[in-house]
Amino acid sequence: MKRVRDGDWEGFVSHFEAIGKINLKAYKRPQMERRINSFMRINGLADYSNLLGRLQSDKELFNKFLEHLTINVSEFFRNPSHWRVMENTVIPMLIKQRTQLRIWSAGCSTGEEPYSLAIMVKENNFELCEPILATDLDTESLNRAAEGVYQKRVLRSVPEQVLKRYFEEDRGLYKVRPEIKKLVRFKQHDLLRDPFPRDNDLILCRNVVIYFTEETKQQLYGRFAQALRAGGILFIGGTEQIFNGRQLGFESYTTFFYQKC
Repeated sequence: MKRVRDGDWEGFVSHFEAIGKINLKAYKRPQMERRINSFMRINGLADYSNLLGRLQSDKELFNKFLEHLTINVSEFFRNPSHWRVMENTVIPMLIKQRTQLRIWSAGCSTGEEPYSLAIMVKENNFELCEPILATDLDTESLNRAAEGVYQKRVLRSVPEQVLKRYFEEDRGLYKVRPEIKKLVRFKQHDLLRDPFPRDNDLILCRNVVIYFTEETKQQLYGRFAQALRAGGILFIGGTEQIFNGRQLGFESYTTFFYQKC
């Protein structure tokens, strides 16, 4: 490998894409640089060339690096008022159009979001045509999601009676019960590279695209529109907004929910 000069961001991005198959140019550069520089300091790596060499030779370090790059901060029923809108308004509307739902949780991190969905489905007897598809780039996060074991702090928005019904407590940790696990299918997926599943009734992609460049955001929103069936809904994060929805194939359904035209 040709040596990347100290501080040569473009050279690092190009070489990393070749070995990691991840295009860092699609992400906001200042945020990525800060996270990568902090990773190098923590691991005693002097420069980008040193980092690239270690990432190629050390699979464990490579996995830690991917986990460091991704923002795996989540909790069950994050922003509870938004989930109530989905439970009481959005999903009932979708069910009137098609009784069995196809749902995709994109950028699911360690599983809190798709399991929240599964609990909502179970509590309301909503019907699924197949298990909720839950995808993420980070395989380590997906492994943790599949285990389904959580600390109490990420369950603070779960009512106590729901917690007792769908979780098993063991020494301060809470494990998702099998009846909820079977409603979710986890899969590794790169939003920037891989094909999108089609004919979805509902897609959740929350607090993921905020780390991408504006150009990449628009491309992703357009692809989400294509991945929805007519009348389907995209649910985004509490700090996000789609400004040119009409051009991308959306109209605002209610705050944080966009419907495919």
